[in-house]
Amino acid sequence: MKIIKAKDYEDMSRKAANIISAQVILKPDCVLGLATGSTPIGAYKQLVAWYEKGDVDFAEVSTYNLDEYRGLSHDDPQSYHYFMRENFFDHINIDLNNTHVPDGSNPDAAAACSEYDKIVAAAGYPDLQLLGIGNNGHIGFNEPDDHFSKGTHCVDLTESTIQANSRLFDSIDDVPRQAYTMGTQTIMYARMILVVANGEAKAQAVHDMCYGPVTPACPASILQLHTNCVVVADEAALSLCE
Repeated sequence: MKIIKAKDYEDMSRKAANIISAQVILKPDCVLGLATGSTPIGAYKQLVAWYEKGDVDFAEVSTYNLDEYRGLSHDDPQSYHYFMRENFFDHINIDLNNTHVPDGSNPDAAAACSEYDKIVAAAGYPDLQLLGIGNNGHIGFNEPDDHFSKGTHCVDLTESTIQANSRLFDSIDDVPRQAYTMGTQTIMYARMILVVANGEAKAQAVHDMCYGPVTPACPASILQLHTNCVVVADEAALSLCE
């Protein structure tokens, strides 16, 4: 696991975007695994700026997102389908047919998850998987548990995750209680993993991810076993790692 220290959120975003753009430049038809949440927005904005300058081309890229809330339609403003278009896809030259997000609108959890596993496997898994990390150490929506998950599955969100995500909704009562998420095994199939983290609130999770025991109580800790994992975090998020 390689740790890259950034000065602040903007520096973290720029460094992460550099790694992602290098992947696209080196392999124009690469497969990117993408994440949502507030942390990667800065990296997406930087990639859009470089696209607009003509420095990076997404025409042949395909993408597979980690997760989606269960029960939200694709055009729901709180859905991750909507998030990705608003923050990234609508501002670059990617073919929307090559972008994929789990189908949260499908009430049949088994079918939705099985179908997503099939298309991710058919793509050969991501060349680069972008991850954030939750305050409780979750990656994707893989919450602390007594075992590491395998394929895409339906998960009950913990109260801490619901609280953390409530800032994006009008009311905490509007936050979905379930989500479809890639499993930790699927995430580990990516050839490179890039984790971004910022802020003091993430410091304990980042420390446990990098230096704690490998345990499903901190799902991100399994990344210690990946052969090519890079963590880009700001000084606050790395404050317990020194």
